[in-house]
Amino acid sequence: MKSFTVPAADAELRYHDIAGDGPALLFIHGLGCASSCDYPRVAADAALRGRRVLLVDLLGSGFSDRPTGFGYTIEDHARSIVALAEHARLTELDLFGHSMGGAVAITAARMLAGRLRRLVLGEPNLEPGGGFFSRRIAAMAERDYIERGHDALVQASRAEGNGVWAASLAISAPYAAHRGASSLVAGSTPSWREMLADLPQPRCVLFGEASLPSSDAEDLPRLGVDVAIIPSAGHSMAWENPAGLAQAIALALS
Repeated sequence: MKSFTVPAADAELRYHDIAGDGPALLFIHGLGCASSCDYPRVAADAALRGRRVLLVDLLGSGFSDRPTGFGYTIEDHARSIVALAEHARLTELDLFGHSMGGAVAITAARMLAGRLRRLVLGEPNLEPGGGFFSRRIAAMAERDYIERGHDALVQASRAEGNGVWAASLAISAPYAAHRGASSLVAGSTPSWREMLADLPQPRCVLFGEASLPSSDAEDLPRLGVDVAIIPSAGHSMAWENPAGLAQAIALALS
């Protein structure tokens, strides 16, 4: 695992850099997750084997540092991704972002401009308001979430059968999860949907079959954004069908 000091946070962002050919494909995980947990099976699949892949743990998650003074907003994370791309001298790259990581990837894509080749997203946050878990987290004051909400959510997720996410959330910094969730609920101006529509690069949004019907899956093609469906999967597509996700990403990048 490699380490990079994010200048704005004076903290270490850690990532796997899997050697391969062609433009690097950089994975950005969702709220309470970690790319080091979610994407090794996806990156190792035959559909993506042989290309360079970076699996990034955002600050506050996985193996990366947890600076208390960092904002953990979507834009903060996006700037960290751009700084990593500059550090790694990635003159051309592809991005994949899932859920909250989708909003981060869209924001980073605008900052990367011509260095970005293609953008692939898995059920991204496109509008203010967040999702089920981000709303639940952001509804609490940060101190209350740190003191009691974080552990309670981990235990509830385990009891509900979301064991992998509970394990990832358990090692995430509570203040990072709360600030990230609050940023998702607050949204962005312009919205992530508007940013996505304005990007000039090829874009594809992936949906799990179990997440359908979805108004986004119906509406995004009108904005010039391709849509693909992952069979035998829902929102947690990397855990539920890693091979199907790898194949869909490879097709979107071809």
